[in-house]
Amino acid sequence: MVQLDGHSLTLDDLSAIAFDHAPVALTDGARNRVNAARTVVDAFARGDQPAYGINTGFGSFAEVRIPAESLAELQVNLLRSHAAGVGEPLSIPVVRATMALRANVLAKGYSGIRLETLERLIALLNQGVHPVVPSRGSVGASGDLAPLAHLALVLIGEGEVWHGDRRLPGAEGLARAGLTPVVLEPKEGLALINGTQPSTALLGLALRSSLRLVRAADIAAALSIDGLQGSTRPFDPRIHAARGLDGQALAAENLRNLMAGSLINAAHANCGRVQDAYSMRCAPQVHGAARDAVHFAERTFLAEANAATDNPMVFAETGEIISGGNFHGAPVAVAADVLAIGLTHLATISERRSDRLVNPASSGLPAFLTRHGGLQSGLMMAQVTAAALTSELKTLAHPASVDTIPTSGNKEDHVSMSMAAALKVERAVALTRDVIAIEMLCACQAIDLLEGLATSAPLARVHALVRERVPILGSDRPPSRDIHEISQLIESGDIDRACAINVN
Repeated sequence: MVQLDGHSLTLDDLSAIAFDHAPVALTDGARNRVNAARTVVDAFARGDQPAYGINTGFGSFAEVRIPAESLAELQVNLLRSHAAGVGEPLSIPVVRATMALRANVLAKGYSGIRLETLERLIALLNQGVHPVVPSRGSVGASGDLAPLAHLALVLIGEGEVWHGDRRLPGAEGLARAGLTPVVLEPKEGLALINGTQPSTALLGLALRSSLRLVRAADIAAALSIDGLQGSTRPFDPRIHAARGLDGQALAAENLRNLMAGSLINAAHANCGRVQDAYSMRCAPQVHGAARDAVHFAERTFLAEANAATDNPMVFAETGEIISGGNFHGAPVAVAADVLAIGLTHLATISERRSDRLVNPASSGLPAFLTRHGGLQSGLMMAQVTAAALTSELKTLAHPASVDTIPTSGNKEDHVSMSMAAALKVERAVALTRDVIAIEMLCACQAIDLLEGLATSAPLARVHALVRERVPILGSDRPPSRDIHEISQLIESGDIDRACAINVN
């Protein structure tokens, strides 16, 4: 059971909710804060003082006063009109993460939603009623309005839900779960859709995978450097201490530990090669920069996952409702863009090592890692696939967060494009994983071709795990399945665990 209190949700919690369907509940403190804020909203709804989104219109209609008898209709119209999303739906794990993040924000007690409405949202999550949420339509201005509106429509018995693989009307989805539609009261529609939770969900789940990818990249690099009979001297801790970058020092430490005791490395300690190529000896510098990008994104995610992103915000202790701009997605957009750039660096240097492994001029190994070159093509096309993926990654690394386009009659005259950035990084994760998988495929084959020389114990365990799923390449076969199998080992964390040492 994950307890939502508005300030302590972790990435592990979110992953458990998204992928393992861990149940969710509110803490008593959260309930008290939600009720206190609702008391303030009810007072404003009964009064004459204008309060944005409670008794006024939205966006460019903020100056339009809404009569008391139409306040409930105002909230329903908000959800209907803002559900303008298009494109393929978000995956169920992303939708579940979005629901949990939105519930956590509401639990902070700054939104003014009724407790029963918040608990109904949590009931949807716990009972597996998953709204169909189109992925496109948000500019990350007043938050991710369109996707959150599609999600919130289900609460009032509209929209669509997933039931297994079937798309059903929202009302039918509620009925199958034994739930009834919510009748919204003042501000509740706005409280459900103001915020960055869809883009934050995408960022968080991409981050979850990226934390595995930075470790897998170090493991792949160590396998490649050993397969290429490279030197460990560039990983001397004194070199990296002299620069003072934490990510770089950590990556160098990982490479040292992974390659310690390698007989391949020992056999070529005095081979006469003065310096290795940059993709080998600069691996700590590049991997370290990517690791630092991941950690920047992690800090932003953890803050945003527990942040109040509503507007206007309700301050129960003083009885005030104040309009602001916490819904603006700039922090999420920048973090997603930085993460995508970091992943792209991991992939581009990985692809260069794959190229060296298949090129006999740089590897000293049989061309394309096959002993029957000409008759067979070996891993020639696996490297071509890595080149294709890295080229696509370079386009994804172009930042979305530097773009802005005015919306809502120029009321929202600067927007974040956080959803675009988050969707890009979701794709970047998948591509990077496959590029690193290709490097591991090539590196394991290289180590097999270095007959009579043994790699280190940690790398031997990784090699053995790969060989459980992917046999040594003797005769040509389609590499596609092999790449997929290794990619799955990376995503599951099995590659990490196979090392049996701490890869940070």
